Amino acid sequence: MAFRPCIDLRNGLVVQIVGGTLSDDDSQVRTNFVSERSATDFTRLYAADGLLGGHVIMLGPGNEQAAREALAAYPKGLQVGGGINPDNALSYVEGGASHVIVTSYLFDGSRLSLDRVKRMADAVGAGRLVIDVSCRRTPAGDYRVATNRWQTVTDTVVDGDLFESLQDYCAEFLVHAADVEGQCRGIDQELVVQLGGAVTRPTTYAGGAKALDDIALVQDLSGGKVDLTIGSALDIFGGSGVRYVDAARLGVRE
Repeated sequence: MAFRPCIDLRNGLVVQIVGGTLSDDDSQVRTNFVSERSATDFTRLYAADGLLGGHVIMLGPGNEQAAREALAAYPKGLQVGGGINPDNALSYVEGGASHVIVTSYLFDGSRLSLDRVKRMADAVGAGRLVIDVSCRRTPAGDYRVATNRWQTVTDTVVDGDLFESLQDYCAEFLVHAADVEGQCRGIDQELVVQLGGAVTRPTTYAGGAKALDDIALVQDLSGGKVDLTIGSALDIFGGSGVRYVDAARLGVRE
């Protein structure tokens, strides 16, 4: 059972958004919170509490400087994702990231490319790669990987076969439930159950958490295989459902 911290960046600012609304059109994006504190301020908080395995996600352009400054303030303490590819991945590791997180680069159109997965793993080493299979539920009832800031639903089904095909190329998996991300209405329990039966590497789920008890709920539903990120519900991000100091006690540490 573990809590993993996060820092979401949009236009260089620390934010919490409703994930399914993310797009290039600012008028369409539903924002729960914009912090006056920098990404580095949050990084230093996580470092002071010894929390590991959290992630910095760059939601579109204009976030690279803030992300790099945050990573440098806590070397090997946080993972980074958003626009990562074989050409820039190593520079983030050298700049302080413990791992890089990748989704969109791994896809050729709507299909997962194993060649791209291999190139990504070769660029930084499988031990420093987190494969993000964040997803949306389809009308057919299955979950499919969503790329391009969760707006493009691909042909790739999130299931045991997918995790088995990817396990040799990464250290961890990250799964945002984009349909409930940022809504604080509860986790997608069905997805967490499926992850518990399918994942083959350390895995973090994000999306919908509203209370501290959700950490134990994720553990129970996943058979202890999945950690939880809490965003919009945290008091440090303007939420009222979870005190950061309580969640931090359950965080991943060495």
